[in-house]
Amino acid sequence: MKSRIVTAMLCTLAAGALPWPGTALAQDKLLPVSVELGDVSLTKLPFVMAAEAGIYKRNGLEVRQYITPRAAELIRHSSGVIVPKEFIGTGLGDINIGGGSPTLVRMTSDARAPQRVILATNDPVSRFHIISRTDIARPEELKGKRIGFSSVGALSHYSIVLFAQRMGWDATRDLSLLASGMGTELIKSGRVDAFAADEIAIGEAVRQGYRDLIDLGQYKFPMPGSGVNALKDWLPNNREAAARFIKSTIDAIALIKTDKQAAFAAMAKWYGITSPEQQEHIYAQAVQLPGKPYPSVEGIKLMMEVYNHREMRVHKPEDFYDASFITELDKSGYIDGLYKRTAGQR
Repeated sequence: MKSRIVTAMLCTLAAGALPWPGTALAQDKLLPVSVELGDVSLTKLPFVMAAEAGIYKRNGLEVRQYITPRAAELIRHSSGVIVPKEFIGTGLGDINIGGGSPTLVRMTSDARAPQRVILATNDPVSRFHIISRTDIARPEELKGKRIGFSSVGALSHYSIVLFAQRMGWDATRDLSLLASGMGTELIKSGRVDAFAADEIAIGEAVRQGYRDLIDLGQYKFPMPGSGVNALKDWLPNNREAAARFIKSTIDAIALIKTDKQAAFAAMAKWYGITSPEQQEHIYAQAVQLPGKPYPSVEGIKLMMEVYNHREMRVHKPEDFYDASFITELDKSGYIDGLYKRTAGQR
């Protein structure tokens, strides 16, 4: 299943267009934008559907979406899936679709890290689960255990640190946090006792017999999660392209929220998911994506507290985001009108 999901999402990079009722291409000149899809997850669904439904071109964009070599390597190690060479792109994308937290942590701890600004946050609340060995029955039993995450600053690491604080623990003394530690094979081999899992990994882990120990979503930890991150040196001269991309993002989220059958059809065609139960499970999470995906200022502030190194402290939260694109669409009434229009078309 995981292999089919990943392959389908990759195939979407070359997808054709489906009609969007009652709309036409807004601009004659298509503006080029390169887009890195940072990983394969539910939060990439709006961008998958933007390509599938022709939303990018409708908004005057010629978008090249691709998986980076590093992301392809991570997918190979975590799931054993080999990304076809034709879907791997090199170089920095003008826009990266990925977590704000890892982006900002890298920016303030790695001299070679791309400098980006957050334009939208599609995932403002942590929804990770902690998957554990079956003999670990309660969250309290995680104290002193080894918990896997992807990398320092990643949303999986951020979520575990906040969970430790919630439990009254010191994340560095009461837990052993292990990078590159996400996957049931690492529990099986005894390298970790538990790991942070996203929405795709949860079902597979439970199917294999591991325990879905805790849903961190119940704590509603604010986070600068997956969203639209633009290169700082690209943005000033390409604000029109950025505006069209944010509009495309909002249009795609609206399509997910207001046309359930279209979402199901996309899942079946591109993810290979035809089970009504699985479709309902994914859709129930997808409709939680914010219709107005403002940058998560609350999440940025909390992230700055968690990763409180000196270079982070020299910045103010507003140094890291630009909400003007969504604000303009919101104040114009476009977003609210979009939902009224699509509701009337059903």
